[in-house]
Amino acid sequence: MSKKLIVAEKPSVARDIARVLGVKTRGEGFLSGDEYIVTWAIGHLVSLCEPGEMDARWVKWNMAQLPMLPGDIPLKVLPKTKSQFAVIKKLMKDKEVASLICATDSAREGELIFRYIYQMAGCKKPVERLWISSMTDAAIKQGFAELKPASFYDSLYESARCRSEADWLVGMNASRAFSLAYDAHLSVGRVQTPTLNLIVKRDEEIARFVPKDYWEIRANFGDYEGLWLNPDTKETRCDDEAKAQQIRRAVAGQDAVVEESALEHKKLPPPQLYDLTSLQREANRKLGFSADKTLKIAQSLYETHKLITYPRTDSRYLPDDMKPKIAATLKRLPPPYADYVAAPEMNLNMHWKRFYDNSRISDHHAIVPTDKAANLSALSPDEAKLYDMVARRLVAAHYPFYEYEAAKVITRVGEHRFKSTGAMPVVEGWRALYKGDKDAEKDAEPPLPRLSEGDARKVVKAAVKACKTKPPAPHTDASLLNLMENAGRDIEDEALREQMKSSGLGTPATRAAIIERLIQVGYARRRGRAIVSTEKGRQLIAVVPEQIASAVTTGKWEKFLSDMAAQKDEAERQAKSDRFMNGIRRFSVFLVEAAKNGPRDVRFEKDVPKKRTYARRPAAKKSAGKAASDATKKPARQAGKTRNVQNNIIKTLNNGASARANGVSRSAAGTSFTI
Repeated sequence: MSKKLIVAEKPSVARDIARVLGVKTRGEGFLSGDEYIVTWAIGHLVSLCEPGEMDARWVKWNMAQLPMLPGDIPLKVLPKTKSQFAVIKKLMKDKEVASLICATDSAREGELIFRYIYQMAGCKKPVERLWISSMTDAAIKQGFAELKPASFYDSLYESARCRSEADWLVGMNASRAFSLAYDAHLSVGRVQTPTLNLIVKRDEEIARFVPKDYWEIRANFGDYEGLWLNPDTKETRCDDEAKAQQIRRAVAGQDAVVEESALEHKKLPPPQLYDLTSLQREANRKLGFSADKTLKIAQSLYETHKLITYPRTDSRYLPDDMKPKIAATLKRLPPPYADYVAAPEMNLNMHWKRFYDNSRISDHHAIVPTDKAANLSALSPDEAKLYDMVARRLVAAHYPFYEYEAAKVITRVGEHRFKSTGAMPVVEGWRALYKGDKDAEKDAEPPLPRLSEGDARKVVKAAVKACKTKPPAPHTDASLLNLMENAGRDIEDEALREQMKSSGLGTPATRAAIIERLIQVGYARRRGRAIVSTEKGRQLIAVVPEQIASAVTTGKWEKFLSDMAAQKDEAERQAKSDRFMNGIRRFSVFLVEAAKNGPRDVRFEKDVPKKRTYARRPAAKKSAGKAASDATKKPARQAGKTRNVQNNIIKTLNNGASARANGVSRSAAGTSFTI
């Protein structure tokens, strides 16, 4: 009897599929049953060859041999996992196996993993595709009932292949060229370099920032307060301290009258459901999780606990036909969510385009809880926190709007006017699920008393507060993910901005790894929750041409790849593929020329191997006098360090700007690198 070979991406997923299908007999690297054999990859088993494995001329790094532009980039089996590849290849060739089922992750990278294994094994047998968004038993069974021919996903594979080869061509050529040109180990990539540029630009803004003093004048009217309103700028700040003190003295103890009082009824809809990037951003803001940590926890909730749907999604919507399933899922949620679901405000039949919209879904829908009964006590504290975010968000989506009265009051004291704003809740709605949430409370304005024009008051107290303008905040995982997702949204060219709407730097599945990669290679570092550039990272941005550092360039590529993945016509798909790869080859030539003709006044420090660290004994306690002296010196030393860092940032970036002005970007004049 012939069997079907199922290839999963990871052993844990393979075990779940085998259990659901009743496949129990264990083999070396696989599980076997009457109808199915289930095996697994361990992530990537096959990759593109290194340059030296393809051509002897490319073994040594030599500028004369660049650019490297092979017509085809051959595949190789990765040494660390070659034994598992051998298992899969043998099973694919087995006469007992009549056909295959691709059960790798339902996304671009998962498609690439299977196709590369299939191609490297020389297999020609027919393939079907399992496409699921949840690892529950019911979802797996439904997925097997709805298998599609692998050819249905040929466009997705072509997009993945082009992405893989583009990264090879740009990364291998640019990294070698700039490393040779500057005698340093420099990693350059089509996604990581623009991401680094975002960090460097923010650090530059902070380093160049000059704080300005201003003063706020606050008047207390007994049952509410107001800030002095500058009649010229309409802002609540005064740029002259003497004037601020004069106004304070003039209004203190004086009679006041309400000159304007306006109430506006406002409604705030429930927040959208999560895709991976929005989940990572919010987990970073609320919980301090890095993007990488959030992805790992979400993957555990999906694979191990089976409590949430596929996390590597870029959609915040649900398909229309999922409404009954969501209603059933909500009813199975454990306390405390069950209490909110049982409340009269809950609308299980809600079907609103803000949450249900087929047109806004490509490969996967938003991240939501599965219908599996959740045992929250079995989760780690971090897993429980992330599950809480996902579950609470789905319940909130089925609650009414938060409604409130937004109040704006202008109170006149003599010739001076004071502005007050506040909010009075009318319908709590979905905010009932977020009581005690620090973010929600931070944004909430204090309520104002009911005031009418002509109401009399008296200035009980007037005070002046000295303030300073603040520089932009350093990037965090949250702010960086936002910019990566929305690459190109701030460009001035309206036509190009419209073209960039559906693009970004990387994909939801890869952005966390890109951030971590920048830290690993020494281009950036973490400082608490902040992510800041290093001297090496700033120097790299100073010497590379703007085109490789531009989020717009990479965003356009990602959009092209997404369009390719959606293309169903084979001829059109091939034409797009050829056009994309030809553009990448031209761009690789451009980057090599830019490295050869780049500025030579930038010097990279030699990479020093990390020394082994040993545990030290606790230092002896300092004397009281010595400790006091150190405490006095520390702020001064820290201030000096901060000034030095700021000066170094400005110096490095000025060098880069000067180099570009002298023709770095013109080094490949006339070379086309667009798609």
